[in-house]
Amino acid sequence: MAYQNIQQTAQTRRSVYALNKTLPLPAAEVAGIVEHAVLHTPSSFNSQSTRVVVLLGAEHEKLWQFAEDALRAIVPADKFAPTRQKLDMFKAAAGSVLFFEDQEVVKGLQAQFPAYADNFPVWAEHANAMHQYAVWTTLAAAGIGANLQHYNPLIDAAVAKEWALPASWTLRAQMVFGGIAAPAGEKTFAPLEGRFKVFGA
Repeated sequence: MAYQNIQQTAQTRRSVYALNKTLPLPAAEVAGIVEHAVLHTPSSFNSQSTRVVVLLGAEHEKLWQFAEDALRAIVPADKFAPTRQKLDMFKAAAGSVLFFEDQEVVKGLQAQFPAYADNFPVWAEHANAMHQYAVWTTLAAAGIGANLQHYNPLIDAAVAKEWALPASWTLRAQMVFGGIAAPAGEKTFAPLEGRFKVFGA
């Protein structure tokens, strides 16, 4: 594959919010995209501390009902309409990918390599972000829209209980995906000057 093809895919990856339940691929292939990222995304010390859960159909809708329930408890009723509208938009999508970090793995590395102990939590976040990007970009290449959300820690307890997840898994992000009902808006770019430098020949 020419590197330009990879660059074009990177440009295709956008935050798409108008999503529906009509996917251009079977659900099993979408799950396979996520599985491939879990296998092939790098991590510090090959720690493989990222954990991922794919929710489809009613299970996906359940997730966003948890978010609604949690937010209703803290957002005044007379101001809830915009929040409800946003959550309904997520619920209208086909699925969600949940990204976690397994703290047992992180703590194990801290104990094994104490000289780097302070770095392992940071490096784990780096690995998690790479998993998110790998999944997101590949979904975009498959014609599937997605956006990334962070309703943790509000929904953490409900998620862990509903899907019987280990207590050591810390939720880091939720990626909503589905068919593209409307494209992403125009993207603006800050000037590269001050953001990018090259030294040497």
